[in-house]
Amino acid sequence: MSALKERLLTNWDLMRIVRLAIGLWLGVQAVMQMDIFISLFSAFFLYQAITGTGCCGAAACYSPPAKKVNSKIQDIEYEEVK
Repeated sequence: MSALKERLLTNWDLMRIVRLAIGLWLGVQAVMQMDIFISLFSAFFLYQAITGTGCCGAAACYSPPAKKVNSKIQDIEYEEVK
């Protein structure tokens, strides 16, 4: 259970908070309007906020950081074309 607790309580960034706010707002609207369709959207956003996933899933859109290129400049030989 500690892994679940850690996942729920850590790594809260701005987008995760926004997803939670949208999910809660849609949930309130779904109850007020008694609409199942809105409640499905609410559940979708709340699921993303609680689990820390986005539309890409669990880091499926991860791209590794750029590697530093060797800063040594090599001499380039040019050949004139006529």
